[in-house]
Order: sequence, then C-alpha cells, then structure tokens
Amino acid sequence: MSRSVRDSGASLKIVGGRLLDSQGTDVENTALLIKDGRIVAMGETAARAGADETVNAEGCVISPGFVDLHCNLREPGNGQKGNIESETRAAAHGGFTTVCASPETSPVNDSGAVTNLIRDLASNRASVHVLPVGAITRGLEGELLSDMAGLAAAGCVAVGNGGRGVRNARVLRRCMAYAQTFGLTVMFRPENQALAADGYAHDGLVTSRLGLLGIPEVAETTAVMEMILLAEETGARLHLSQLSCARSVEMLAEARSRGIAVTADVAIHQLLFTEDALAGFDSRFHVRPPLRSERDRKALLAGVRDGVIDAITSQHQPHDTAAKQAPLAATEPGLSTIESVLSLGLELVELNELGLPELMRALTSGPASVLGRNARLAEGEVADLCVFDPEHYWTPADDTLVSVGRHAPVTGREVPGVVRLTLAGGKVAWQHPAT
Repeated sequence: MSRSVRDSGASLKIVGGRLLDSQGTDVENTALLIKDGRIVAMGETAARAGADETVNAEGCVISPGFVDLHCNLREPGNGQKGNIESETRAAAHGGFTTVCASPETSPVNDSGAVTNLIRDLASNRASVHVLPVGAITRGLEGELLSDMAGLAAAGCVAVGNGGRGVRNARVLRRCMAYAQTFGLTVMFRPENQALAADGYAHDGLVTSRLGLLGIPEVAETTAVMEMILLAEETGARLHLSQLSCARSVEMLAEARSRGIAVTADVAIHQLLFTEDALAGFDSRFHVRPPLRSERDRKALLAGVRDGVIDAITSQHQPHDTAAKQAPLAATEPGLSTIESVLSLGLELVELNELGLPELMRALTSGPASVLGRNARLAEGEVADLCVFDPEHYWTPADDTLVSVGRHAPVTGREVPGVVRLTLAGGKVAWQHPAT
C-alpha cells in the first residue's frame, strides 16, 4: 500500500473478507469504499467505483474499530513508561481506534488546562482518537472536588478516579451529584481502601500458600454497593470499571433490573487468568484489582455473554522494565495489554467460552454506548475500522510489541489474531507489513 492512503483526501477500497458489525451481523464483503475519512459506499456500488488504493481482505474479518474505556497513555509524564505517540501506536496495532485516556497523568488531569494539553498532544502525535477522562477529585486524592465544569468544557468525556479510591462517602456523594449536573458519566473502579489495605493479591488459596497479602472480595463488593446506592440517589450515570468478582456481577444485574443507570466493564486478563498466575511469583500478574478465583472468572465471562457487562477493556498500564523487576510486593501493578486484547479474546472464542459476535460487541458497540456514541460500519459513518485475520498467529515479544511496556500477559508463545489494517478517521493508523 502506498503512502497516498495516509492522506485524508485519498480513497481506499477494501474488497473481500467478512463484515462483522457491532451487533454480530456477519456478511460477505463485496467492497467497502472510504474517502475523506468516511465510508462513502458499500457492496456493488463500492465494487464498481475506482479508488486510489485497494486492500484485499480475503480470509479476514472487517469490524468497527475497537473502543477502550481505560488506557494509560503516560503523557503528560516523564516519558519513561511511554507516551501518547508510542501507546496510541500500540493501540492501533491491537485494532483500537478510540482510547479513553486515564486521568492518572503527571500532573493529574484535574483541570481544563491539563485536558487541553492532552488534546493538543494527541492531535499532533496520536495514531487513534484520544478521549480524555478527567479526575473526579483534585490530584485524585479523594478530598476536594475537581473543576468538573472546566473539564467538561475542555472536552472530557467522563470523570473518574483512575485506579485510586475515594475514602469519604460524603465526598463520593458530592462527586456524583456534581457530575450529574454537568451530564458527565462517572467512571469508578470500585475498591474500599480500608479493606484492601496493603494487599496486592486475591485473598484466597494462593495468598495463603505463598504468604502474600490479600485483598478480599468484599473490598470490591462493598464499594460496588455503595456506588450503586449513591448513583440511585443522585441520578448520576455510573460506570463500574474493571470488575473482578462474581458478586459484583450479581449486584450489577440487580441494579439494572431496578432501572438504575449503571454500566460496567472488565479487563481482558480477568477473563483468562486467575490467582494461579501468581503461583510462580510472576510480577507481570501483579494487577489491581487482583486476579481472583476460577468462579469469579466464569461469572465475569457470563456477564459479558449476557450483556450485563457492557465492555471489555485493556486496562493498559505500560511500565519500564525496572518497575517489574523486584520482589512481587514491591513491583508496580499493571499489565501492558492493549496489543493483545483481540488475541486473548480470540483464545476465549477458540475455547468456546465466548462467541465472536459477543467479543466484537464488548470491544465495539458496548464501550461506545457507554460514551453515548456509535460503533458501526455503514455508509456515511466515520471510517474507524479494523481488519484482522483470526486464523493467523503471532508471537508477542520484544521485537513485535510496539508499546514501551513489554510485560504483556502472553509473551513468547503464539496467539491468534493478526491485525492487518487499522483505520482511524479514514487514515491508516496501523498496517501490517504483509498487507
């Protein structure tokens, strides 16, 4: 493919392959024509039209671009763990066309000035769309409310606590009420900090055997219940981020049955791995919330299949090598996941634990709906799409990963799903060398 495709005015035609839209509809692709950043024709009309470049997608799936609700881009920051350029390039490698930038930056994104800085940096350096999430309290310290009016005016799509807690329930209530005033969705990772204390692994059999400090399930479930009740009272749109417990899924379903406006997501690694991943003191799997039991894993999968859990997120947290080279308790939590979300999801499909339409929904229309947006392939829509080959394999390794973080959940072994092409706004964000 020539460089002309990267110009917004050039036209691109994708022929062959299967169109799998966000609702699971699967049809043979005659042709898809893209010009000026949008899908301008489909089917026979597109097939008859001329184009500057043509891509043959035989054997591939063409889907809407993936949407990630929680991604750490590490900028603004010192750049040691990554930056907007490197991590959005990694996102495009994984098939993502939109990422919500966590407020956990340096400085914290708690003002319109920082939001504007992120948007300016993204407009110049990002490969994909970057949607800032603002901090719900100043400095993410859980005490004073941030300037939500300024954050909303600067373009934040939501406000949240990143990976930190809000200890004071009175402050949490005020946060929700204030966010509701400005029509902002509140994204919270539920964790009762007093109950979590100094823990860093699931409080179960593995922690008992290895002598690790555990985080009990109730540290999450009490926070989930508190947040649901406060959302019900204040009328705030609540999004529960990165659930890890079976009981949390049950409470989420019950809240929805009562008409409470609450959505949720789960990190991809919670759907494949359990507390057993820490049995060899593998610091990669020091994550928060921690990997829990097989029962929890199966309940989370059921939540995705049933649509109770709206989205699968990467929870991408790139680290430098030193951050993971220490005794387990001293390492920094987080996995570098965004490049392998699709592949891990396809492994679940191979295991018959998740259907391909369900996986696509959780990566496209589900997260898009949380943001009040669409993710579909249709004439007139912005050309945010991913072309991937589900039958070919690749091996995550230092020479194949794009992110600064090399601590992917699977390294050194083959995984399914090679992303051939990612278009964000009609422009090439990622192109496999063989495409």
